[in-house]
Amino acid sequence: MEQRLAAAYEFLLTWFQANVLTWNTAAQWVCVALAYVLTALAWRGYERRLLERVDAKGFGGMVRAVVRAVVDVGNVAAFVVVLEACAGVFRALERQPGVLGAACDVAVAWIVIRLLTSIMPNRALARGVVSLVWAVAALSVFGLLSPITDFLGGLRLTVGGTSFSALGVIKGVVLAVIFLQAASLGVQFVNRRIATARGLSPSLQVLLAKGFKLALYTSAVLVAMSWVGIDLTSLAIFSSALGVGIGFGLKTIFSNYVAGVLLLMDRSIKPGDTIEVGGVFGVVRDMQGRYTSILARNGKEYLIPNEQLITGEVVNWTYTDRNIRLEVPVGIAYESDLDKAMALLPEAAGAVPRVLASPPPAPRLVGFGDNSVNLELRFWIADAEAGLANVESDVLVRIWHLFHENGIAFPFPQRDVLLKPDSTLTVKLDKETDHE
Repeated sequence: MEQRLAAAYEFLLTWFQANVLTWNTAAQWVCVALAYVLTALAWRGYERRLLERVDAKGFGGMVRAVVRAVVDVGNVAAFVVVLEACAGVFRALERQPGVLGAACDVAVAWIVIRLLTSIMPNRALARGVVSLVWAVAALSVFGLLSPITDFLGGLRLTVGGTSFSALGVIKGVVLAVIFLQAASLGVQFVNRRIATARGLSPSLQVLLAKGFKLALYTSAVLVAMSWVGIDLTSLAIFSSALGVGIGFGLKTIFSNYVAGVLLLMDRSIKPGDTIEVGGVFGVVRDMQGRYTSILARNGKEYLIPNEQLITGEVVNWTYTDRNIRLEVPVGIAYESDLDKAMALLPEAAGAVPRVLASPPPAPRLVGFGDNSVNLELRFWIADAEAGLANVESDVLVRIWHLFHENGIAFPFPQRDVLLKPDSTLTVKLDKETDHE
């Protein structure tokens, strides 16, 4: 044991003397220190002005974070350029610039880490990327990267006719994470562009967003698999068998997905529409591949399968026109002034802000009941998503006040008993007196 420790000590001492305690190494450390100080001082003034310009441009979200990250690593990039120039001088003097190369590797690793973490919203993934980049940089600095990659490349696993190496699998996982993250950023960018595009209906926006999302994620996975060395044509048989299994086992789920695509294509239902289906009345809040979210006025959110919206009866209150007509029944007593009552009904509706002035409210006499003259007030609104019962209540309250102010009586059930003159029936009123 003592001999092994002594041998290790001798090796480290020899390495330290050969690689550190030399004039060549000392000169390189001086170059590294001077290059860092000079680039840091030179970039400080430019960085402040560039950041002020970035803030003045009004960039938002991810674009601002990326631009600020690029400005932030400007001094490090200049530091790398100066180190490469110094390394060129050392090579011209037939000296090995080992320290300069190591410093360049560390600086490049820092640049990569800063840029990647600025565009990664997932902090856990960002920390993993930081650890991976620093590990690769450390292995490269100490000259261990090539031996480790050679060792991992020699570890191979054969599945069927395809051979995989441990290094290839690791690269595939890393590339898959990078491509999926890039696809996620691409989806966010496309969604923002689609949301701000003019001339696109809400249903077409949802369809385009979902199509781009599926295409980008599928492309990311396929590219990562091809880089690993997986023959994509070998997946044809597997995908065919999987498709048959899905067709039988997941029939309902896929029918909902197909129905969702049809709804987005024919635009019969789109986000923002006010619909009524299966006793549910509300506003279409979101359309997913399998279901459609409907927000009712009571705060409940119903998830209606898309197949039900295709095969069942759906009332779309705002399909071609957002204006809808409501009918409020009103009864008045027979002794009331009918003409005055019908004149007051439009006035009551006109006093409610949500009622449209055009088409104007219209009163109608719809029948003569047992106890009342049956009227109906018809009026239009343009915001069914804000509720129907509330606007009807406002109109009825206004009718109540106007009728009472103008002597219009509301009916109530009553029964009259008629006694003929020659009838033997008599009516006797008894008044009981309580004697205490």
